[in-house]
Amino acid sequence: MFKRIFIRNKFFLPLLTIPIILSIIGLIFVFEASSVRAAADFGDSLHYLKLQAVWFILGIVVMFIFSLFDYKKLYFISFVSMATTIILLIIVLIPGLGRSVNGATRWIDFGFFNVQPTELAKFSIIIYLASWFMRKEKRQFWSFIFLTGFLVFLIILQPDMGTAIIVFSIAVIIYYLAGMNILELLLLFPPAVAAFYLLVKSSPYRFNRFMAYLNPQSDPQGIGYHINQIFISLTNGGLLGQGFGASRQKYLFLPEAHTDSIFAIISEEYGFIGGVILIALYLILIYRIYHIIRLAPDRLSKLIAAGAFAFFNLQVVINLAGMTGLFPLTGVPLPFVSYGGSNMLISFALIGILLNIEKKVHV
Repeated sequence: MFKRIFIRNKFFLPLLTIPIILSIIGLIFVFEASSVRAAADFGDSLHYLKLQAVWFILGIVVMFIFSLFDYKKLYFISFVSMATTIILLIIVLIPGLGRSVNGATRWIDFGFFNVQPTELAKFSIIIYLASWFMRKEKRQFWSFIFLTGFLVFLIILQPDMGTAIIVFSIAVIIYYLAGMNILELLLLFPPAVAAFYLLVKSSPYRFNRFMAYLNPQSDPQGIGYHINQIFISLTNGGLLGQGFGASRQKYLFLPEAHTDSIFAIISEEYGFIGGVILIALYLILIYRIYHIIRLAPDRLSKLIAAGAFAFFNLQVVINLAGMTGLFPLTGVPLPFVSYGGSNMLISFALIGILLNIEKKVHV
């Protein structure tokens, strides 16, 4: 079946192959960036690589399952997905059940693996709102505000400002593309900006991080340490990089080197050229998703594809903008490349759904 689809659609391959290529690049650099820390913490330099390889294989399985699963049936599971997301977001906040790392409680520890409910929230908001707005109805604004606001509130409690921004933005984009009243949509922005200001002002950590964004050199050994180490990685990389395995920042200088800051390690070893090639792969993938939106056979598929488009765009832009100092650091992973199972599975699930939509376009 997949062979027939490949032959009939010459543009189909990037949607399947680029996520796999990005994941393989991720596996290589997860090992590069984490080997020193893994050896120090677990006595096994391959620790994080092994875990990421398992998530990669599971992601491929999830992708093919969703590629065979009729996207129209997502309508029937959207409510269950959203309800499960809300329950998990509440559970993760219960002391003793949620796992805290660096002051943030974002994971539920099941022993053999951890689940990050905020990643499921990104998936659920896409399929739930797409299913909800599949038929244009009146007087949905306040219901939309309540649902989105409640999700964002639960995510901020963890706290996870980056994911809260992504979930809110995905919701607004789907709301707009569903043809809802643009004037109602504009009403969201003043309270959203006010809420962002209050959150930053009320939290010393967020405020200090925001000040470090405005002036990274103000406290290079304190709150500005992370961004300054990223800049050192990017500067060391130059045009062509230091070469494979030659990163100095991976020797426990750069925080979150194998997760949110992995782009800095890639750029240090392969330079500006390597970074541009990686970004080019994302641009091809994102353009292909845009092409699917244009050819979507019905309203549901168009809204789901638009949500996936926003999902990948926002994560790539926010992560890379944080790496280059254009945005404050938010802890948003780079899809398929950063270490982390939950984001890997959700990303491949969305690719699988897009593959299924693609198939319907050309049947």
